[in-house]
Amino acid sequence: MSDSPRARQALLAAGLATFVMMGVAQSLYGPALPAFGRMFGVDPARTGLVVSAHWTGCALGISLMFGMGGRISARHALAIMLAGALGLATLASWGAVLASAFVFGTGYAMATAVFNPRVLAAFGPKGPAMLSALNACYGIGAILAPLAFVRIGSDLRLAFLATAALAALIWLMPGSAAPATSPGRAPVRGFRPSLPILAFGAVAIGLEAALAGLGPTALIAAGETEARAADLLSVFFMVFLAARIALGFTAHLVPGFVLYLGGMAAIAVLALVAALVSPALGFVAMGASAGLFFPSYFVTASRRMGEDPRVPPVIIGAGLLGGIVAPLVFAPLMGSFGPRGFFWLVAVLSGATTLAAVLALRPMLRAPALPQA
Repeated sequence: MSDSPRARQALLAAGLATFVMMGVAQSLYGPALPAFGRMFGVDPARTGLVVSAHWTGCALGISLMFGMGGRISARHALAIMLAGALGLATLASWGAVLASAFVFGTGYAMATAVFNPRVLAAFGPKGPAMLSALNACYGIGAILAPLAFVRIGSDLRLAFLATAALAALIWLMPGSAAPATSPGRAPVRGFRPSLPILAFGAVAIGLEAALAGLGPTALIAAGETEARAADLLSVFFMVFLAARIALGFTAHLVPGFVLYLGGMAAIAVLALVAALVSPALGFVAMGASAGLFFPSYFVTASRRMGEDPRVPPVIIGAGLLGGIVAPLVFAPLMGSFGPRGFFWLVAVLSGATTLAAVLALRPMLRAPALPQA
């Protein structure tokens, strides 16, 4: 049995709306961190724990999808995100904020693992284009949220209540009831974990998480106002979105790992621009590279590891590991290297990864023969 046209359109509508909401929530963390710090008397090094809590929850969500993804629908994920957003909106305590970010992250990862493969399978030859549309909607939400946050006077409670309301509305949409697996689709086997590409993915997504979550704090430390830092985060995501849109037209022309290498090298150069010349200019320009990372990593890893149903959760899980660890490492260290210490840390990590990627380029461009499970 295949999806009906009406069911496909309902699935896509729910997916697009969910990815807008996910972009809103993810980008809210950046401008919210200084406000959390003031409210709960938490120093900047510890406010980064909110970002790590989110990504730790994502790791749990991916683990759940690995074990029972076929039995989980988008409504399960949306209900969990709704609970997390409501918890954040209560602002009950610092511990409650961390716990709520963890809960929201769990649903966030589950939604990613439901909609991405589901849309790809449901639309057949048009699946990749529809998948690009999902990720573009994430960028739209990420652009709008920081701008809206400043316009509502940096009201944390209102911002997260709005996120919860959006999750509740999407839950009511017919397409949110769709399961993660396409009806009647036979699984394709072949599973060969590749530790090198998973490590490269962890670094890339870790950098993306650090830039989005800690970037505004780094800009404030470098002399920008909170309002200006929130605006720059929105521009960062505009550049991010532009790169994702361009990738939809050009990704088939360039090997995925070549795109990864180019993006990592650009991050290294732009981080030096931010550290030595202009934090605002360097930070905003890094949005383009951040937009390239996940698609180029996912394509390369899928090519090397096969099409077994276990492959996507493992690929996403490695990236989530980077998203958990990077803020934990960067947040306490960034103040030790001066007002622009964050950008020096990004430059060192991305520069070392660029060198490793150059050395690994030829092996990564070869697709290994995959065993059949």
